Amino acid sequence: MAVKENKMGVLPVKRLIISMSLPMMLSMLVQALYNVVDSIFVAQIDEAALTAVTLAFPLQNLMIALGSGTGVGMNALLSRSLGEKKFERSDAAANTTILLTFMNFVVFFLIGVFGVEPFIRTQTSDPQIIAYAVMYLRIICCMSIGLFCQMSFERMLQSTGRTVFSMASQMTGAIINIIMDPILIFGLFGLPAMGVAGAALATVMGQIVGACIGLYFNVKKNKDINIKPSLIFNPKADIVKEIYYVGIPSILMMSIGSIMTYAMNLILTTFSTTATAVFGVYFKLQSFFFMPVFGLNNGLIPVLAYNLGARKKQRIEEALRFAMQLAVTIMVAGTITFLVIPQVLLKLFNASPDMTAIGVPALRIICLSFPVAGVCIALGSVFQAFSESIYSLIVSVGRQLVVLIPVAWLLSRTGNLNMVWWAFPIAEIASFILSIYFFKKVYGKKVKTIIEADD
Repeated sequence: MAVKENKMGVLPVKRLIISMSLPMMLSMLVQALYNVVDSIFVAQIDEAALTAVTLAFPLQNLMIALGSGTGVGMNALLSRSLGEKKFERSDAAANTTILLTFMNFVVFFLIGVFGVEPFIRTQTSDPQIIAYAVMYLRIICCMSIGLFCQMSFERMLQSTGRTVFSMASQMTGAIINIIMDPILIFGLFGLPAMGVAGAALATVMGQIVGACIGLYFNVKKNKDINIKPSLIFNPKADIVKEIYYVGIPSILMMSIGSIMTYAMNLILTTFSTTATAVFGVYFKLQSFFFMPVFGLNNGLIPVLAYNLGARKKQRIEEALRFAMQLAVTIMVAGTITFLVIPQVLLKLFNASPDMTAIGVPALRIICLSFPVAGVCIALGSVFQAFSESIYSLIVSVGRQLVVLIPVAWLLSRTGNLNMVWWAFPIAEIASFILSIYFFKKVYGKKVKTIIEADD
């Protein structure tokens, strides 16, 4: 009996990209919304609470890096295996990832118990900020099982083209977070006011519910994979190796973001804690534009990987071209928004006059890098889909460690805080140059092979 072709190999490319990416873009917009809402509510407590959440972000991002990178490795292997009709291997990829997910949780549970307070104390000596940050981060780490499971189950749905179910999982978790934030932070409906601890609990509650929904959809609706305990607890070394061959560069690439934000916190604290809070606000606000582009990227990767496995060159080219146009359009919209209404954006976070004075030029300067970043993200999807994530790692190291942090530190020596923000556009230009160079190298090698084999 003939095997039915997956839609990623036959659906018109533009329609496929929209159907794969739009649900992810919408769900990531909701994710961005609840990240912003989280900080908006926390900012109502006081500026110290907002600063505390900013200082917690590098370790939070490291947790996301580990879960997401594992998912990226699984995503590429699972999609390619489906394209090659190797269904036993695609099942092994999914089930092995579940075991790796629980191992990731154990690592961060231990960090939550033993490592949170020493980490925060390296960034500040303010006792109120330390108390807020430790309380928030300890809950996030010790209850991170929901985060890790939610990311893995969503990646499985994305890998098989079921992005609507992935969207349902992510959006449900985000909506629960948004609803529970004010209830737990301010003590509504007779509950005690928990402050920043309430914000953390609302976050993990949303993640756990999202994970449960993702598991349900994979078991009941995802016919391309079979989740079985016998496969989960019988991992194959070659599957683990292949997942992390793609996944480790992605983990390291995202972890570099943690190093960058940690270093920027240290640089900005030399000016004031308000400058650090502004940096945290920027990261929340930019997610409204970056998260949809990452959603587009997540939808694009399995399309590219599947069609590489199926050896369909024209579909690869059309998918990448269309996705890049969408990414740049979104980022241009972000630049215009930050340039035109920075005061309105800052008021959402209960910004003081001092915070507004620092934040307006910061947002206007940093946003100039957005369109170039859109191109770099789209090109990075090629490296991940074609199992060449090492190039994404090199680009990320170049942008954030080789250029951004040293330039920001040098500009901070001028004593002018506004000069520090120019490090972001400078670093993005460096990222663009590296991305173009590696894209030509990887794409030429992979696509030329297809032409020689098929023509």
